[in-house]
Formats: sequence, structure tokens, C-alpha cells
Amino acid sequence: MDAALYGPGGFYVRPGGPGPAGHFRTSVHASALYAGAVARLLRWVDAELGHPRGLDLVDVGAGRGELLAGVLAALDPETAARVVPYAVERAERPAGLDPRIRWVAAPPERTTGLLFANEWLDNVPLEIAEDGRYVLVAPDGTESPGGPLDGVDRAWLERWWPGGGAEAGGAEIGGAEAGGAEIGRAEIGRAEIGRAEIGRAEIGRAEIGRAEIGRARDEAWAAAVASLERGLAVAVDYAHTRDARPPYGTLTGFRAGREVPPVPDGSCDVTAHVALDSCAGPDSVLLTQREALTALGVSGARPPLALASADPAAYVRALASAGEAAELTSRSGLGAFGWLVQPVGIPPWPGGGDGGS
Repeated sequence: MDAALYGPGGFYVRPGGPGPAGHFRTSVHASALYAGAVARLLRWVDAELGHPRGLDLVDVGAGRGELLAGVLAALDPETAARVVPYAVERAERPAGLDPRIRWVAAPPERTTGLLFANEWLDNVPLEIAEDGRYVLVAPDGTESPGGPLDGVDRAWLERWWPGGGAEAGGAEIGGAEAGGAEIGRAEIGRAEIGRAEIGRAEIGRAEIGRAEIGRARDEAWAAAVASLERGLAVAVDYAHTRDARPPYGTLTGFRAGREVPPVPDGSCDVTAHVALDSCAGPDSVLLTQREALTALGVSGARPPLALASADPAAYVRALASAGEAAELTSRSGLGAFGWLVQPVGIPPWPGGGDGGS
């Protein structure tokens, strides 16, 4: 996976081009309302921290810095002047990026503020398990059985992936295993097309069992949270929980806005849904994006018709905003994404409700 996504010529690090936005559409790209909601969340964190002189905003998996730019634009001048923005990415810094944004390869240590990871964890390599063995994947997508599961991965499966535990194995994914698609990922779902081309027969899947071992993602998230001295850590991704794991896994690919077979040759994004519940730490809350954005003031409600006659231009603007909000909060689309919200040294975010998802 590392080679396919981040190695020489890898999908996420190749120079030039539009970056991830040219291949899939995330909430960040769907509407400026998303950055505005993150800005409101940052202001809540700021208040809980007592308005520190330096307020860190760490965007993990920052793409081309679109979210950070949007948040800075949405903040009031006083708050924006205190924000120290970090874009965490393995690609090179894009030209023309706001000079205030610090471009780094890993989350800086001992930050105070908001660490936000929008569709990052699905880019963290994972293993695939089938029939008690690891699955090996060649650069052309061809799969073959690997060795038996080691004890740590088997234990993870037994705890977090019922039905795939002791009978599943993990995958090297030949160098690919994640991405940040949103272009209708929730709407598109897991297409079966192309399974045969990546060397995986559908027959016998139910008997054999297939699972995606998220242990590496748990560790990556724990390390990111550990870099935060005080504040709030948030991971947003298309996700599943223990009581509803997908029976055949979720591995897929994206290229130029289309779902494609997940061939790990660097030509496409390769991604799998995230077991966010296994990533959760102490005091974490897991909720849907619809719940989170609603708590942050994003509403898809139509504006009152009276506004159409009183101020037609304002009505059109409000109607467009409502349409964008509806897309971000759709129960069958982006609104179904998971938000993992974890406080560090501050009270839990009240928008998390009772923690239900």
C-alpha cells in the first residue's frame, strides 16, 4: 500500500495535477459550509482552552490544504490571528497555498487546539484476512493466499470483526489500501464489478469469510491523538461498527470520479471503510456526520417562502445553501459518515449528545 499510494509515482504523492479533488469529492469539496462548521467547532475548542495565544489547527490528510484555507476564511479576524495551521501530508506543498499554513509530514508534538482528520484513516494501510490467512495482492491486483494470521491480528479480529475473526487473514494489498473518496462513496457503496479482475472469486465468500484488519488504523489514530496536549481530536470517515461489519469487506478503488477495481499499481485511489469504533479511546463519542453537522448549525431546511418576495436574491442564496447542507447531511450519503470525537484534557464536546451513532 505504501508503495502504491506514497512511493515514487504513488497516487497521493505524484507532483502536479489537481490532487485528490480530481478523483473524488469529499465533504470539504462539496460545500464551504463544511469548513464553516469546522471553524465553529474550533471556536468551541478555543473557548474551552481559555483562548490561548496560539491555537493549533492540525489537518491530518490535508489534500491540497482546502479545508484549512476554508476554516481560516470562516474565522473572525481575532481568532484567525491566533491560529497556527498545520497541513499534515506526504505530498509536496502545493503552489499558491496560504503562507500561514505550515506543511508537515506528521502531526507536530504537544499541540493545543483541534486535530481534525477528514478521510485520513481510510488511507492508512491495513491487512485483509480470508480463511484464516493473510491475503497477498500483486501490483496488478491478483490475490493469493499468504501465511497464517499472527496472534495480534487474530486477536483484533476476534474482538472487532465477528464472523471474520479466527477464520480470517490479512492482506499486504500489494502496496495499496486506502484513499479519501467521497464522491458519492456512501451513495455508490461497494460495487461488485471488477472483483474477478482482481483475482477474487465470489463463490464461497460467505463460507470462507473476509475481513479488514484495522489494527494499524487504531495505532495511527492513537499516535495522532497522543500528539495533542490539550484540545479535541476528530476523525471523519466512511465507517462501520462491530454490530454491522460488511461480510465481504469494503475494498475498492477510485479514479477520475469513478469507482474502479482496487488495483494497487499507483494509478488509482485504493480505499476501505474504517472500523471507527475500534479506534475510539477514553471519553470518545461516535456519531454520524448528520448529527455532528446539525449540532454545528448546518441545516438543509428550505428558507421561508416569504423571503422569496421580500428579497429574491437572498432567497436564492439561502436555497443554494440549503441544498449544499442537505448533501452534507444526507442519511444515505455524506451524512452517514462517522465522526469520532475525542477530548484531550477538556470537557467532552456537547454536540456529541449521548454518544449514539
